[in-house]
This record gives sequence, structure tokens and C-alpha cells, in this order.
Amino acid sequence: MSDEMFKMGSIDSLIKSAESLEGNKSKSYKDDRFWKLDRDKTGNGYAVIRFLPPTKGEHEPWARYWSHAFQGPGGWYIENSRTTLNEKDPVSEMNSQLWHSGLEKDKELARKYKRKLNIVSNIFVVHDPANPQNEGKVFLFRYGKKIFDKITEAMKPAFADEKPINPFHFLEGANFKVKIRTIDGFPNYDSSEFAAPSPMCNGDESEIKKIWESQYPLREFTDPSNFKSYDELKSRLTLVLGNDVRRSADAPSAPTAESYSPTDESSAESSPFTPTNTSEQTNSGFSDDASSYFERLAAED
Repeated sequence: MSDEMFKMGSIDSLIKSAESLEGNKSKSYKDDRFWKLDRDKTGNGYAVIRFLPPTKGEHEPWARYWSHAFQGPGGWYIENSRTTLNEKDPVSEMNSQLWHSGLEKDKELARKYKRKLNIVSNIFVVHDPANPQNEGKVFLFRYGKKIFDKITEAMKPAFADEKPINPFHFLEGANFKVKIRTIDGFPNYDSSEFAAPSPMCNGDESEIKKIWESQYPLREFTDPSNFKSYDELKSRLTLVLGNDVRRSADAPSAPTAESYSPTDESSAESSPFTPTNTSEQTNSGFSDDASSYFERLAAED
């Protein structure tokens, strides 16, 4: 068995990488690689998953990217943010100017156009009551800061009597119980928790190897080819908002999706769509990405 499968790095190195997260190449809103937890009529959902270690040839068990989604007089702006690449992004530059203008109304605009954090990991579905056909399979899972906080808390417990675990380790990790409740119209993951550490597949190396070899590469989510150039984004932003951002303030903003935090970027869950680098304006006035966005919203209901 390859030693690389269990060469996952120390918890300290994962914590360091996790703490640096401050803040696709999909052609359709439906990407069968991704797992989604279905909820019942009351808005509750439950499943058990296992976070998986880095894919062969990669160093981290997650990929993170930032994106923007809002509507202006000229249509929709749904794009990956170049801040993911540690480069200048026109929306972030605009928001910085608005935030530092000293006017509260400008800060409200900056909040309206804030970026969203998306984190993607490989998972193994242990138990999915709503979709049992998913059990025993590897998927990609897109999540936001709320669940990521649960992961970092497991690696770096707040209390001395709690033993740190590496949630991404085949043998030393733990199942994650995803529990969603709908509170005031928004999903709440506070009840989600890790079970006690246990080896996957009872430590059966042949089964673990099959899982490891079926994982998806994550590098595509931060591949520069999935990000439009600064000039392209600037042109799109001008088309959507015009040259006077403040005059566009009354334009409707993006509908609040189930995985959005309505106010605070730092606590925002991931956006429910995967931005692409191929959006073009259509005859209906919506971009392809905007159409996919609404379809994703419908799929989440």
C-alpha cells in the first residue's frame, strides 16, 4: 500500500493552512460530482459523511475560492474573484473605496457586493437517509465557514480535556454528522458534530485504497483558467453597475440562498452555485451563469 495515502501531514500544518483561509470548471449548474444534503418539509436534514485526505499529488484536503453574486441595472455579476489568486479584483477594489468613504450608505453598498467564501473537499458518504444510493461513494462537498469552523475546532479544541483529531485522516479521523435546521428561513449547522475517532472501513487497506483512488482532484477550483482577467471582470462590472455605483444602489441584489449569510462576509456559507469563466449575455438579458444560479436556487428548495 502506498505510504502517500497516510502521509497527510500533521494537525499543526493543517491548522496553519486553515487559519490562512480568510477570506470551476462546471459547464452546468448540475455537477454530479457534488454531494448535497436534502432536507425534509420542515427544513431539517441529516447525514453522516467522512472528510477525506488530500488527493494523490495534492497537499491540502480542501480548495477554497472567493466569488461574487449580485444584480445591478445591467444584469447579473456572477464571477470568481481574483483575490483567490492573491491578485487585484475590481469588485474588491470598489468595495474598499466604498468602505473607506466614511459614509454608512457606502458601507451598506460594500456589504451588498461582498464576496462569498467557497471551500471544496472530497468526502465519503457513510449514511444519507434521503438518498441511500449515495452511501459508500466519494463526492465533492462545497461548504462555507460555519462547517469549516467545526473542522478547525476538531483539530484545535478550545478545552484542555479534548483531544485534537485530524478529520481528514483515514485511520485517525472521525465521521461528521451533518445536521441542518432551518431557523428564520436560513440553514443552521450549529448542531453538526464529529463522532468519536475511528478508522474508515475498519482499517481495511484495500477498501481504503479504492476510496483514495476515486477521489477528485481539487486543483481545478483555484486554476487561473477559471478566473476571468482583471480587464474582463472590470468590463463586466461596468456593464452590470454602470459608471456610478451609488446610482445603482436601488437595484435588486441577489436572492438570499440557503447557504448565504445575509450580513457578514466572514461568516458566509458557500454560494450554492459554481461560477464559471464562460458567462455571456443572452437574449433574455441574463447571463448563462445567472440562469444556472436560479436553477441552483430551485434545486436547493
